Amino acid sequence: MSTVTATPAALQLIEEIVADHGPVLFHQSGGCCDGSSPMCYPQGDFRVGERDVKLGEIGGAPFYISASQAEAWAHTDLIIDVVAGRGGMFSLDNGREKRFLTRSEICSI
Repeated sequence: MSTVTATPAALQLIEEIVADHGPVLFHQSGGCCDGSSPMCYPQGDFRVGERDVKLGEIGGAPFYISASQAEAWAHTDLIIDVVAGRGGMFSLDNGREKRFLTRSEICSI
């Protein structure tokens, strides 16, 4: 089973976003490899789908992934990091000159 964790830089960015926007959630709906970007939304602004899977929480924020992605990454741990650049158009990290980035590693059993 996959897990999700966050780097100190990601946790810091989550704190900044929560201070500006209140509670948030993450959704990883696309991308199947390192370098894809989870989207960060205010908790009331995104409707989690029936087939979305909650992998855990990072920085107190729930982290969801689409069912198809959960299946594809079933044996992979996701590590949410921050890199320079702009986030997704509707993601709260947009406009901050840094964005969330998903890294992965094979689950340690």
